[in-house]
Amino acid sequence: MQRAAAQLDFDTNKLRTLIAGYAGIEAELVTDEAHLSDDLGLDWLDQLELMAQIEDEFADVEFFANTTAQIELVGDLIRHAEHRNAAPVRRSAA
Repeated sequence: MQRAAAQLDFDTNKLRTLIAGYAGIEAELVTDEAHLSDDLGLDWLDQLELMAQIEDEFADVEFFANTTAQIELVGDLIRHAEHRNAAPVRRSAA
């Protein structure tokens, strides 16, 4: 099975739909205030897998170990994705 190319344009609604699909819930329940573990039932491994799916879906979104622990709410995740999309990652040539 071939994967679709990652999107260059970040779309909050598409991200909410992806989260809802992963969590097995209705998209309307994926609010900014929804807690990933308490409200959506995602343990830490689920959260890491979800973030990997988001990285696959959106080309400019990346999560790093030092930021994943700070993401507790859907709104945190969206803000991180929006920020990463707005500021391209600079990679050193070294």
